[in-house]
Amino acid sequence: MLKLLLTSNGFYTDAIKNQFLILIDGEVNEMKVAIITTASPYKENNRYAQKAKEDFREMGFQNIDFIDLEFDNPESLTQKDVIYINGGNPFNLLFHTKQSGADKILRQLVSKNVVIVGVSAGAVLLGANIKVVHSFTPQMDTLNTKDFSALGLTDQLVFPHYDREALFKDSTSKTIEDRLKEFETLENCVITRLKDDEYITVEK
Repeated sequence: MLKLLLTSNGFYTDAIKNQFLILIDGEVNEMKVAIITTASPYKENNRYAQKAKEDFREMGFQNIDFIDLEFDNPESLTQKDVIYINGGNPFNLLFHTKQSGADKILRQLVSKNVVIVGVSAGAVLLGANIKVVHSFTPQMDTLNTKDFSALGLTDQLVFPHYDREALFKDSTSKTIEDRLKEFETLENCVITRLKDDEYITVEK
């Protein structure tokens, strides 16, 4: 069964934590968690990755590992019950997820009752493509990405941090909403706006 939780900021509110726990099927103290740190240059030392680990511990999880798809074997993901994809640079995350073969593993795991939490770039990765990120922050794409197709675990195209105009300043002073509407028209798609305190669950 597919179980996804898409967020801008991870376990940002109690409501998000509670929704996550609803998705969990089993005793949390017996479950194995992987926090994928690939998107951040600071890897597991990224403060949001560390905060995620603290949040998991507070919820009663005991077995929590950091995994970096750039260097670690993605096969270890097959032993996990919860996979938390931390944020950062979505282009680097997409590249190493595909390069390592983790994309295929993650697609297989959704049928095994594994809960996948996507945070910011991690939430975008779970959709069909990351084109909207390139539209807003092309300067982040130092890899000169040609193929923007992502995991396609959900058909929802997420735009995280929708309520933070300062993050996405535009030289023409257009708002985030203005630019999203232009993108939707150009790409003939619908973008799901996700504020920092909001979440989306996908279950199939």
